[in-house]
Amino acid sequence: MNRIDMVLDTDTYNEVDDQFALVYALLSKELDVKAVYAAPFHNERSNNPKDGMERSYDEIVRLLTLMNKKIDGFVFKGSDRYMGETPCENEAVHDLIKRARTYTPEHRLHVASIGAPTNISSAITIAPDIIKNIKVVWLGGNDFSYPSGREFNLMQDYEASCVLFDSGVELVQIPCWSVASHLMVGVPELRACMGSSAIAGALVDIVEEAVSKKPFMTRVIWDISAIAYLINSQWVLTKKVHSPVLNRNCMYSFDERRHFIDVAYKLNRNQIFEDMYLKIRSMD
Repeated sequence: MNRIDMVLDTDTYNEVDDQFALVYALLSKELDVKAVYAAPFHNERSNNPKDGMERSYDEIVRLLTLMNKKIDGFVFKGSDRYMGETPCENEAVHDLIKRARTYTPEHRLHVASIGAPTNISSAITIAPDIIKNIKVVWLGGNDFSYPSGREFNLMQDYEASCVLFDSGVELVQIPCWSVASHLMVGVPELRACMGSSAIAGALVDIVEEAVSKKPFMTRVIWDISAIAYLINSQWVLTKKVHSPVLNRNCMYSFDERRHFIDVAYKLNRNQIFEDMYLKIRSMD
């Protein structure tokens, strides 16, 4: 099996879905996860972007500990602020630059970004030579037919999102609404399908807490879409489009003279969940 070399950039404490994506990636033999980067976020679960990154780092460590995975030299703290007009320098950015330079255009490093792309875009801005050696799979924005591109990952760091669209890096965009939004699941299904390992219990618990223990409620596990694409691109279908221009109000504009990116338009919810469940059950 030819495994895909990848790194994962994640705002792990922001929601309940990053945790699933992290575990899914680590349990997938199709993927060789080289490093995990903590991304910044700011909402009701953090005091500011730095606090969000720190909480995400701690959550990564918690999950890896439950899985008996190494931490040193594998998990890196990322940006303590959003990119804005100047790139951020930190452990994650420096590791990505150093790591990407060991790859080639023929054998690229895949970068799964499932939060604000601050770390990724900072690395690209500081070291544009790495663009030819990486492929970015980003969960962010909404489908182009949606009224607005405004979505948490995209609008947190507008400048960093623009870098992804403008830099020419090989990019796969997985829109949240209305593509990844199909990845809805409830606690009864999770309990029936996840097995009884410590990591399965931890994942179910965070979803149950998020839905206030109401069995009829569901959550969208958005972020596993990026991992699923890397495992089997037939589960997340894409099309070529001219890279959009992201306006300050997070509306898209289009210019046919711009380069192409791949944008997901459809995914197979059942195949993705079945694959993830089988891998998590293997921990029993």
